[in-house]
Amino acid sequence: MENRVKIAFVGVGNISGIYLKNLTTTFSREVEIVGVCDLIAERAETAAREYGIKNVYKDYDELLADGSVEVVLNLTRPNEHYAITKKGLLAGKHVYSEKPLATNFENGRELLALAKETGLRLGGAPDTFLGGGIQTCRRLIDSGFIGTPVGATAVLLGCGHEVWHPGPEFYYEKGGGPMLDMGPYYITALVNLLGPAVSVMGRAKASYPQRVITSQPNYGKIIDVEVPTHYCGIIDFANGATAQIVTSFDVQYARFGRYIEILGSEGTLRVPDPNDFGGEIRLLRAGETQWKEIPMALPYPDNSRGLGLADMAHAIRTGRGHRACGEQTCHVLEIMTGIERSSDENRTVFLETTFQRSKPMQYTRLVGILDD
Repeated sequence: MENRVKIAFVGVGNISGIYLKNLTTTFSREVEIVGVCDLIAERAETAAREYGIKNVYKDYDELLADGSVEVVLNLTRPNEHYAITKKGLLAGKHVYSEKPLATNFENGRELLALAKETGLRLGGAPDTFLGGGIQTCRRLIDSGFIGTPVGATAVLLGCGHEVWHPGPEFYYEKGGGPMLDMGPYYITALVNLLGPAVSVMGRAKASYPQRVITSQPNYGKIIDVEVPTHYCGIIDFANGATAQIVTSFDVQYARFGRYIEILGSEGTLRVPDPNDFGGEIRLLRAGETQWKEIPMALPYPDNSRGLGLADMAHAIRTGRGHRACGEQTCHVLEIMTGIERSSDENRTVFLETTFQRSKPMQYTRLVGILDD
């Protein structure tokens, strides 16, 4: 336990709760939370009190000055990710960031280069691809259960966060929208199942210039839309497969609004919702007429947010590569922003980045202990 990697939180908002819970229970053998900070001091103080965290930093500078902190967990708002991550790397800290890595590709590429230059680890969400659902699907595809992958369909359909989120404004500001907000789950799953992409095409639009908040506490407030809210993209992969992706905050869709299907020469695989770590897996083989449910063969089917950070911490101690790596998050960012760029410029966008798929997760009886 003395060899645990020491981490500190910057940002203790809504998403921090599941990180705090999992990192102090399931993954407590790999990491130790030594401090937290937030612009709203009360949030940090509450988290520290509830989870027995010894340090509440008055600001980010004080966090970075703490020599015991090895990894910064960046849970700030999307348009702050780049600056917070860069400052952490320049201070000599490894950084793991919530998605997206940055709100534009140029900044993401800069962060990746900085991490390589300084010899520091850069990791990032989402880590749902490490869960039992998508990892079992990867095993099926890699083992030839659907033959040669030919194509894929990824869909996220909904009417927008203003109907339920208590503070939905930032989803419609620069750095928001359904692609940068939810696209990371779908595209991260796709590149882990199919490998790196080589080019993208797409269309992106804002169907409505304004939205009306119908959730509390700002019911009735009108907000301006600064970003596209409906995307249609085509992704070409290095292995020859082609995927189509639709992400939308503009439509009414009650059933099957979140899914991925991988289409192969010998079968089709229905992948669980990539927002989750587990879920239903179904396989239709050539010559069959009924879908078969496939049991999960690997651990972490429940909400295991923090798994990617724990894996990075384990990698820091052992020297192996970490799975939710900066190369992957930067590649995903280029795919997402490339779809919008393709729409703006009316052309195919050929990608500059690539990455090598990480080792698949291994089955272990000891949950929370990562493999070497």
